Amino acid sequence: MQRKMTAWKKSRKFGDVYGGRRRPKLPDNVFQRFHELERPGPDDELPVLIEDNPSRDFFFPITAAEANTAIRALPGRDTEGLTHIWFRRCDGASDDLPLATYIRGSGVGLVTVYPWPKRMKMYWKKRPHSATIREFALCGIEMKRNSKDWFVDPSPAALRKYYVQVLLYRTVGFHNDWYRRRWSKANTQQQLESSDQYVVQKTQTAILVLSRLDSST
Repeated sequence: MQRKMTAWKKSRKFGDVYGGRRRPKLPDNVFQRFHELERPGPDDELPVLIEDNPSRDFFFPITAAEANTAIRALPGRDTEGLTHIWFRRCDGASDDLPLATYIRGSGVGLVTVYPWPKRMKMYWKKRPHSATIREFALCGIEMKRNSKDWFVDPSPAALRKYYVQVLLYRTVGFHNDWYRRRWSKANTQQQLESSDQYVVQKTQTAILVLSRLDSST
């Protein structure tokens, strides 16, 4: 049975943002509009799921309901305080933009996930960070190069694993670090390393979750 999506409300307050890739080149305050949610009420089932319709040229390799299943497979202590998962529409892809973000503030712990191009290939104009290459490799996705660009062309199964293990579980790693140790700019590298370790540690969990999801379809 598919879970009913919960209505959401706008808030005037904003939180801090932690991206799904290293050093995204983003204009100042571009993420402020992303935290538009009020803290859940006492009777709301958490995390609240929000799922936009992606634009014509994009799709979500996993659904919000599947993301919720993946989240629930993690230890409850790791996801405590996580209030929303938002599968958000995107009208364009760029190597400057993260595919997932984590925002904390005003009683909201929000994971936002963005869609992948239907053409399946994702391009970079220059060589991606070595950590990005390792993350794709962790899911069996090879970074390739043509005469102009670097790119990946993942299989559907590998892309689903990337969305669960790398994008979703990395943001949970950010959330868990913030919730337990109070994230600050002074220890950015420590936070990145901690989230990297969390992704690797949850490899088997991701495999089991995806196997269960695929067998139920």
